[in-house]
Amino acid sequence: MATSSSSITFPKTTLLLFIVVCSFQLCFGARKLAALYQPPADLMSYHKGVLLEGELPLSILWYGRFTTAQKSIISDFILSLSPQQGKAVNGVSPKSPAVSDWWRMVETYTKLAKRQNTHITLSGQFSDESYSLGKSLNRAQISELAGRANHHKGKANVALVLTDPTVTVEGFCMNNCGFHGGDSRKKSAFVWVGNSKTQCPGYCTWPFHQPIYGPQSPPPVAPNGDVGVDGMIINIAGLLASTVTNPFNDGYFQGPAEAPLEAASACSGVYGKGAYPGYAGELPVDSTSGGSYNAQGVNGRKYLLPALFNPSTSSCSTLV
Repeated sequence: MATSSSSITFPKTTLLLFIVVCSFQLCFGARKLAALYQPPADLMSYHKGVLLEGELPLSILWYGRFTTAQKSIISDFILSLSPQQGKAVNGVSPKSPAVSDWWRMVETYTKLAKRQNTHITLSGQFSDESYSLGKSLNRAQISELAGRANHHKGKANVALVLTDPTVTVEGFCMNNCGFHGGDSRKKSAFVWVGNSKTQCPGYCTWPFHQPIYGPQSPPPVAPNGDVGVDGMIINIAGLLASTVTNPFNDGYFQGPAEAPLEAASACSGVYGKGAYPGYAGELPVDSTSGGSYNAQGVNGRKYLLPALFNPSTSSCSTLV
């Protein structure tokens, strides 16, 4: 990796009690807020399946009503994943630590598997402000919406389905804040994340909101001034990392395939140095907005991104 990072190393023989205040629950199986966790000897295994590599176009489907400012926060994050796209947007590279530095931690996985690095490009945006499938969706309907956003037939791609605060989704706020899935035959994958600001901010927007239970100290300020959308960024980031490294449930993961620990979910609740259950870690604070962040993106954006499990060091790595 081109950037220095802080790491939290899990001992392999000690039983640890994690009262995990998760800001996201990932992929095929949901995990509870409180869990007794004993790290196994093999913390992350490659199951020899497909990884999403090379140029990876991503399309966004905005389901419901999002303001122009909210769309800009999220689309700027997608652009920030690639240093090349970042330069194209504002003429200069984002300051370090950059979102693209965070993404290079994802590339640790593709490198170990002797695959190409993955470069995500924002290829299109679509809106469904009429709630064409209603305001209460199941997982099959999320997959249907992802299919509408997929306009890269025959080419590996990702659809990002985002729902506004008025939309409920099967399992949302009860056991997940987002999930990913895909179709290996069509080489397509998708990520869904919901805006939980009014439904369960203590569950899905932590650390920008006090958790459901546990330490009730004042939460850090959201870096873009929008608790719901800044919380979505955390979930989008973690799920994109997991989608690339385990798109069809036979890539990198630990544990049962039905409820795997993946690149980001293996490090739930960790954002900076010194993190512990209920405390996100030491984070830089923007002198103007007062927002806490750990990565910088295009157009002067600042974001809080989750730690990722580094398979080379068997530790959770952050940028700060």
